[in-house]
Amino acid sequence: MPGSESTRQPKGGRMTATRLELNVMIEGQEGLTWERWQRLARAAEDGGFAGLYRSDHLTGLFGDSTRPSLETWASLPWLATATRRIRFGPIVSPLTFYHPALLAKRAAAIDQLAGGRFDLGIGAGWNEMEHRMFGIPFPPLRERMDRFEDGARAIRALWRGRPVTLEQRHVALHEAQSFPLPTGVRLIVGGRGEKRTMRVAAELADEWNVTRVTFDEYPRKLEILAGHCRAVGRDPATIRLSLMVPVVIGRTRVEVAARLARGREWFLRAPEHEAEWRAQSFLFGSVDEVVRDLTRWQSLGIQGVMLQCLDPDDLAALELIAREVIPALR
Repeated sequence: MPGSESTRQPKGGRMTATRLELNVMIEGQEGLTWERWQRLARAAEDGGFAGLYRSDHLTGLFGDSTRPSLETWASLPWLATATRRIRFGPIVSPLTFYHPALLAKRAAAIDQLAGGRFDLGIGAGWNEMEHRMFGIPFPPLRERMDRFEDGARAIRALWRGRPVTLEQRHVALHEAQSFPLPTGVRLIVGGRGEKRTMRVAAELADEWNVTRVTFDEYPRKLEILAGHCRAVGRDPATIRLSLMVPVVIGRTRVEVAARLARGREWFLRAPEHEAEWRAQSFLFGSVDEVVRDLTRWQSLGIQGVMLQCLDPDDLAALELIAREVIPALR
């Protein structure tokens, strides 16, 4: 059964507060270059962050296909040798892009190179535009979910180190083995779909990652996850819980406003006003306000937060979080 972390699980599926780890998350399709990636890695490693994660898309999602979009699986092995401490990986790689057996082998190889620090995040694929742009098949939702479930099961099976046969419609294995095996990789299932995505997480994932969920919505999500776990005979406490959430932080209101304005130059669809950020339970405001909201997420059971940075050049924001937010959470 996947999962190795132990946390206390009270009745009803809500997890008690545990140590909260902060990670850096960057949208790699929105202007990421090798220079920016290297600077972000140094900031994450030196700043005491637990990890550095990135999206896996082929082009800018907001209509600008001329922005640099550093290819995900070319960028990841560099981290294995350029860093010594942080965990890292894609959040998430869509299985419409890759054959699951290739992902299983790539993840195991990078994990070994990194000494067990790699995380493989997978999803079903959602952005029709980039599939159409590059001629990648984009099946209807039900088929994408079927392929996602088959793929997740195949990846998990190939990491067990023994011959496996899976008679599945979309990803069949016949006495398949894949070596070398990973040493510390986590399989992360990303998404908030209650019927299929969370069921796959309950059966196969080490970690369930969610985004675009509010404080009020999250407890119900945990109840649904616990129900799926009961159906497959798994203890919900063995699934690590993580959240991806945008952050805008500053020492003063003027600094927060300026940082939001710069961030919206990169992400035009980011909320323009503070009230919109708070309505979506995004992280916004002073150090004290961000610490308060992170503590609230922690009390709901979140163990890891991927801080979605809108501006890839804003290292000052990461330094502020490293200096004042991370120590406050300890």
